[in-house]
Amino acid sequence: MSTPLPLLVLNGPNLNLLGTREPETYGSQTLEDVRALTEAAAAERRLTVDFRQSNHEGDLVDWIQQARTSHAGILINPAAYTHTSVAIRDALAAVDVPIVEVHLSNIHRREPFRHHSHVSAVADVVIAGAGATGYALGVAWLAERLSA
Repeated sequence: MSTPLPLLVLNGPNLNLLGTREPETYGSQTLEDVRALTEAAAAERRLTVDFRQSNHEGDLVDWIQQARTSHAGILINPAAYTHTSVAIRDALAAVDVPIVEVHLSNIHRREPFRHHSHVSAVADVVIAGAGATGYALGVAWLAERLSA
């Protein structure tokens, strides 16, 4: 039996500041805490994750494009790029793997400019407002989808 390809977990700009940046909105968990939770959720399902963060749109686009042949699925928190990046949306549309969009906060209960997501139109699932648990929920959905 071959080892399944890892899940690509991408985190956009400013998520490296989790735990200190606006904890009333994003919670007190750090990105390392989110990584540990995500890796544990994957391990429970005999999956692995390739967990990355960048403040640079081009890095995210490059990693998404590379995932076409190297990853079983993508879980992405595009952060602010959710609302601005057609490039990330187009890269995701070109990748033939299941995609989960996740947000720590409920973007629909926030400022009006955050209500629109370019990514949602190409994601299979959108999870918003569940905090770090949203990552575990996304991993669970991907695991179920991949086993079907």
